[in-house]
Amino acid sequence: MKRIIFILIIGFLVFFITKVSPAQTGRALRTVVIDAGHGGRDPGAIGKNSYEKNINLSIALKLGKLIENNLPELSVIYTRKTDVLIPLHLRSKIANDNQADFFISIHCNSNPSAKIYGTETYVMGLHKSQDNLEVAKLENSSILKEENYSDYYEGFNPNSAEAYIIFSLYQNAFLDHSLDLASKIQDQFKALAGVRDRGVLQAGFLVLYRTTMPGVLVETGYISNISDEKYLMSKDGQNYIASAIFNALKQYKNEQGIQSTKLTTSSNKSKIETAQVSGGIIFRVQIVSSSTKINLNSKRFNNLKNLYEYRHDGLYKYCTGESDSFSKMDKLKVKLQKEEFKDAFVVAFQDERRISINEARKLTEK
Repeated sequence: MKRIIFILIIGFLVFFITKVSPAQTGRALRTVVIDAGHGGRDPGAIGKNSYEKNINLSIALKLGKLIENNLPELSVIYTRKTDVLIPLHLRSKIANDNQADFFISIHCNSNPSAKIYGTETYVMGLHKSQDNLEVAKLENSSILKEENYSDYYEGFNPNSAEAYIIFSLYQNAFLDHSLDLASKIQDQFKALAGVRDRGVLQAGFLVLYRTTMPGVLVETGYISNISDEKYLMSKDGQNYIASAIFNALKQYKNEQGIQSTKLTTSSNKSKIETAQVSGGIIFRVQIVSSSTKINLNSKRFNNLKNLYEYRHDGLYKYCTGESDSFSKMDKLKVKLQKEEFKDAFVVAFQDERRISINEARKLTEK
């Protein structure tokens, strides 16, 4: 019975987050929360010569210093700056209360096999493999070190595979943003730090689940591997890891500033049209986003009367429909969801600049 109540509560929270939080996606990058995983009586993963909590904190502080020194326009908030245990629910609360624009959680990984090594960056999602589930279990087990943890997590058991069914209810409104930074971090790890890139993955992490902004959980290496542990313990290794994450964040920030969501045109006039926006609010239905351009003659677009392409957050995004009426586009969204575009949603533009739906609706009401 308790589990059913928990799932119903989570369902309500999912509904609330997916309806309210997207308004934040239109904000510039101003505040970043850096979360050093574990701490205090929770050591995290234990290597032959190190505790994860200490490596996490050292890298987090170095990352914060780089941001403060080189991007002074960004506000940096730490979930911890010393060796203390901060409950997972308070870490996400810190980010939410400060209306952060991005949440970066720093961790080290571990595996029974000492042969596994390299870096991974996770975004919130449903695990797609047993390995991803095990990583989520390992990180979520931190709650067992918290006092009265059952009061804060509604009976969630981090060691039960069954408990992770709740994450199948979650629709991450910030998945595009999270994946964008995660990909940049992994690229920088490979190019700058010279460490093995194990890719961008998805899994159900409580610390990301409760944040209402884009977020990533970075596994900076395996302290169960001798070479990785030595690298992560070294001053140079920590500097390179912190610099890689910083470079990725800087690139992400710059792209957000440069790509002001201008709508683009194409020589294929039959498939893509130029937006006629001149001070008014225009609503459209976004159907697809991609890290690479999609051929406008693709079969997936065959049944669409018009198509709009624009660049946003480093991705190519495609919309259809156009109206100054939100309700009209909302009806089109429902129609498209019933057909082949299950993830379709309404977006808004003003002067060829994408703005939040909440802002657009307020302006149209005025």
